[in-house]
This record gives sequence, C-alpha cells and structure tokens, in this order.
Amino acid sequence: MSSWRLIWSRFVLVINCFNCCMQLGGPHIPLKTGRRDGRRSRADVVEQFLPDHNESISAVLDKFGAMGIDTPGVVALLGAHSVGRTHCVKLVHRLYPEIDPALNPDHVPHILKKCPDAIPDPKAVQYVRNDRGTPMILDNNYYRNILDSKGLLIVDHQLANDKRTKPYVKKMAKSQDYFFKEFSRAITLLSENNPLTGTKGEVRKQCNVANKHHDQDP
Repeated sequence: MSSWRLIWSRFVLVINCFNCCMQLGGPHIPLKTGRRDGRRSRADVVEQFLPDHNESISAVLDKFGAMGIDTPGVVALLGAHSVGRTHCVKLVHRLYPEIDPALNPDHVPHILKKCPDAIPDPKAVQYVRNDRGTPMILDNNYYRNILDSKGLLIVDHQLANDKRTKPYVKKMAKSQDYFFKEFSRAITLLSENNPLTGTKGEVRKQCNVANKHHDQDP
C-alpha cells in the first residue's frame, strides 16, 4: 500500500489550516507532522474544550490556558476573526430590542442593513463581514477595529477592553510582525497539544473513517 494511503487525517487538517493561513496573507508556520488519529471522533467532546463567542474573556483565557496558550497567544488566535463573516444569528442580541451601546454608532447602520430581522433564519445567507476593510486578508486590522468598538462578537469587545488582554491588542494593532509572531507560536502549540502516543490512536486508512469502520465488509 502506498505511504500516501496511510496519511494521518490530523496531519491533513493541520496542513490545510497552515496553507489557508498563508493563502490569506498570513505567516509561514513550520509544520510538524506525525500525529496519530483517535479511534473515535465526537463533536460534543470538542465543544467542551473550545470557548463559545458569548463566553466571558475569563472563560476564553481559562480554556486556552488549559491547552498551554498564554494571554498574548489567545489574543493572537482571536486575530483569526480578521477573516470571514459572522452570521446574524450570532449578532442580533446586540441589535434587538436595543442597540448595544458598546458598538461604534458609525458601524451600527451597516450591521442593521445586513441583519434587518430580530429573529433571523439560521439557514439564510445573512451575515456581516468581520472586517470590512480587508475581509479576506489575515492581518492586524482586526485589532484596530475592535479598539474602535467595531468588533461584532461579545468576545471581540471584551478582548479590546479587558485589562489582561488590552495591552496585547494595542501592541498587535501597531505591529503586524508581532501579531504574526504570536499567532504562529499559538497555532503551533495548538497543533501539538495532547498528542496520542504509544498504542493510543491509529493511522487511518481513510481520513474521515476510523479503521474499524473502514475494514468492515459492505
């Protein structure tokens, strides 16, 4: 069997993540390979370890801290909000029935135009770009936006105002090199977090299926 058939699915995910980062203008991040895959994959277990956008900044720092990510690393990871969009479902609590006074009033009309319904259809294509200036570039413009109260999510607002994180937000807003350095460090730590060793896990024959299912007769 070709060695390409015995490729780690975690390895593929990490490669895709790093490639996307570079394609969006982000830094080159040296990649370590060789992680084994789990024999079971459960989304509900993953969600226990990842912070929700409505959680407090303390909860976000604690969850990432448990994975070895320090405060500047967390600030840098949230810089990934520089790219992409936020569905209106995640925003309406800041718009209806009253506008969140923490939002920059100059930014509010644009958000209301994109999210005109208090109860948006979760399946509809209703969203706001996280960064109107450079929506598909991974850069430090995100930090300038949140310091100007243009962050869409509660966690964005807290990141820019909490005394533990604000100094790093200001530093990254001034220096893209510093942002990239901390982002690369934090992403590397995440990619190497809690690896399966010894007899734990497996090298999958098919990335999206555990071997015990792959080997079963049809």
